[in-house]
Amino acid sequence: MSQITTHILDTSRGKPAAGVNVVLEKPGSNDAWVIIGNGKTNSDGRIPELLHIDVILAPGTYRLTFDTGGYFNSHGINAFYPSVSITFQTADTSHYHVPLLLNPFGYSTYRGS
Repeated sequence: MSQITTHILDTSRGKPAAGVNVVLEKPGSNDAWVIIGNGKTNSDGRIPELLHIDVILAPGTYRLTFDTGGYFNSHGINAFYPSVSITFQTADTSHYHVPLLLNPFGYSTYRGS
């Protein structure tokens, strides 16, 4: 399992959100973000290997961006948010799990375990 993981639950369907493209980034120069990992949620709505298992990130600021528009379009659902970006800070090199609870017109997140 990578140092940063995520999962998505589609609360409108009561099911994991499978097939969602997710990008993990870190700040770069000139206010640009640099992609350091990406993946697609599996049938359980999870991406256990967003980073290679040997990669240890330094404490800092990171961002996960979820292609929620693509997910809802694939289910024939009009949604308000075409993407969701979650910017978060790590304080050490431990495991960080960042879940997304999603529906067509809202979302929430928290630090998971």
